[in-house]
Amino acid sequence: MAKLRSLINFILTIAICLVALQLSIQSAYATPQHLLGTWHLIHPYSADNSKADFLDNPLASKSSVVNSVGLTGGHYLYIASINITKYDEYVLDFKNTSTIGKFRHQVFNDKNQLIHTLEGGIENTVSNPYFVRHGRDLTLAPGHYTLATELISANYLAIPEPYIDDRAHYQVAIKVGNALTFFGLGIFLGLGIYYAALATTRNRKVEAMYAIFIAGNFIFNSAALLVFSDILGFHSIYLVSMPVLLSNIAYILFVMHLLEIKKHIHKHLYWAGISIIAIMLLFLGLAIGYPNWALEFCRYGVAMFLSYGLIAAITQSLNNNATAKRYLIAIGIFFILGLVAISLNKITSQFTYYIEHIGLVSVAVEVILLALVLSFQFSDLHSDKQKALEERDASYKTAYSDALTNLPNRHALTKDVVHLPSHGSLTIVDLDGLKFYNDTYGHVRGDELLVSFANCYQDSLGDAFKLYRIGGDEFAVLSHEGEIPLIENALDEALATMKATGFEFAGASVGSAYSYEAHNIASLMSLSDERMYANKRLRKLERDNIRALFQFNKSV
Repeated sequence: MAKLRSLINFILTIAICLVALQLSIQSAYATPQHLLGTWHLIHPYSADNSKADFLDNPLASKSSVVNSVGLTGGHYLYIASINITKYDEYVLDFKNTSTIGKFRHQVFNDKNQLIHTLEGGIENTVSNPYFVRHGRDLTLAPGHYTLATELISANYLAIPEPYIDDRAHYQVAIKVGNALTFFGLGIFLGLGIYYAALATTRNRKVEAMYAIFIAGNFIFNSAALLVFSDILGFHSIYLVSMPVLLSNIAYILFVMHLLEIKKHIHKHLYWAGISIIAIMLLFLGLAIGYPNWALEFCRYGVAMFLSYGLIAAITQSLNNNATAKRYLIAIGIFFILGLVAISLNKITSQFTYYIEHIGLVSVAVEVILLALVLSFQFSDLHSDKQKALEERDASYKTAYSDALTNLPNRHALTKDVVHLPSHGSLTIVDLDGLKFYNDTYGHVRGDELLVSFANCYQDSLGDAFKLYRIGGDEFAVLSHEGEIPLIENALDEALATMKATGFEFAGASVGSAYSYEAHNIASLMSLSDERMYANKRLRKLERDNIRALFQFNKSV
């Protein structure tokens, strides 16, 4: 939560700095002049709009007066007056939006003589003098002029209102908006590639859907803000709508996978998500047949996925879903900014920022915050994985090791002996004295005998050999090189050490067999066991003979 708060404060600081910079620019220069005029509808959108041409004489045109541009496209004419008080270089541009298919400015003097013709637009291939802007240069002397601006577009994101500014102020004022454009697109590009790579390597649908969502917004904003047309030469107005329709669907799927909304557990949320996806697929189909409605379908889709994301986050947060609680912060901020972006069709007092910029910022903030949400989720997954590995290791240790001596047990020997080469060997050792120490000094002393033997014998064996405890007082040694003499010498050394440290009655019987002597593992272990017991009997016989000889000498 602390990281999220720090990031939010950082974003707010950047926003305040941008606003302060813009206000300083506006105070240092003259304010742009909004050109008040009258809208005329030449004809509404039709399938032939892409072939429509500009009027020969817009001032003499017979057309109906309308209140403003219809957002579902069409051919419009805007007639406005321009009053110039000083000779200067000026720029004509549009406020509110940059989503315009084609436009043409014609400037007439007070004698109705045409003195300037300026064209542009996303679908227009003419050279653009201002990078990612619709600004067009003209030089005007003091006087009264008439502006006739024609717009031909399949749809409009907002109402494109012409304004005029002196060139010096315009060149400075647009810098902040342009920087904002590339800052946001840079975030989309970097995080989009990152999550696409994660989706490929991890095969997780969460990252895949999020990468598609980011990609759709990257294409939309690049097309709407003239990046594609100016840099790549892509002049399609449909890139401003179709990618968002797909990204809206991806966002619903992203939320469902992120918050783990399951069909049989969260029935209402699951079927609500499926229903919204079905509606969005219908929008996509309708947008293909009625492209002038595509941006309107985008607005409806954004409103639906914002609402679904917020409701899902609240619901899952109440179910104590940790990811949902973090996501709730991101979707809460995105919900407010997103609703502002889709509800506006003009910005009254702002000239250099577009409504597209508001949408760009809202998605950029969401992308950054969700990057943190997903990073926390990765951290949780890593912690869960680490915990599972630790539990597995603990279970493995319990299953394959002896609790008293910490040596591998009989299960471990059975598992390891399979990999013994044909020239390898198995040695079984039976420790003497355990019963004596248990009966004489108690089981604690007997346990100390076992632990002492395990430590002393493993130290004598070194790292080349592996010692196992396979029974109460039985041990085993595996040698991949069949070095039986070294194993037996190490046993003598370990017993000598034990006798010197308080276990003077310690002893051991030993039996070894080479892997090639047995047909299978069971027979190898049986052969080693037989030889150990043979050694045990021999040692007992030797002790009995020594005892008998001692008694005989004593009697003599």
